[in-house]
Amino acid sequence: MSSRDLILNKIRELNNVKEVPLPIIDDFGITYENKIDKFQDVIKTVGGQGLLSAKEDLDSLIKHLYPDANVIASNVQGVTIGNIDCNDASNPHDLEKIDLAVVKGEFAVAENGAVWLKNIDNKHRVLYFIAQNIVIIVNKKDIVNNMHEAYDKISFEKAGYGVFVSGPSKTADIEQSLVIGAHGPKSGYVIFI
Repeated sequence: MSSRDLILNKIRELNNVKEVPLPIIDDFGITYENKIDKFQDVIKTVGGQGLLSAKEDLDSLIKHLYPDANVIASNVQGVTIGNIDCNDASNPHDLEKIDLAVVKGEFAVAENGAVWLKNIDNKHRVLYFIAQNIVIIVNKKDIVNNMHEAYDKISFEKAGYGVFVSGPSKTADIEQSLVIGAHGPKSGYVIFI
């Protein structure tokens, strides 16, 4: 018997890990009395802002937040200020001039200020990162406490792209100093309707 076989046999002999059932984690993770308040507090710490609005006031609120935005992409139902259909672009690089992207968030996570984006109506996933600014619209009933609850909500039944986004682009790689807008949107709002 070779030394390799001796070593492998000894590992097999000593590897006596017993199978045990996985723990039940139905009631796992922190919860918050007011999830929207917690979300708003957390997203501020990463350079974003969370707001509340009535659906019919979205256009005026977004115009107020970005009065100088000229090229606006939106495929959110009820937001009519969009003046470019990003799905018409055959090359995603053609979207580089977008001042503002208004996109739909599937749900928000109070624990970390993140929003799950999986918009099947969006042909170019680069939209979330190439626009100068981003506004994410989320229904206020679609907020969970923590990432454990979030993972339960994620569905990959239909093929596609999904990503958690938390505020504008940021990095703290250099000397642990937070830099906003380093490689993506310079500002980010999450508006709960």
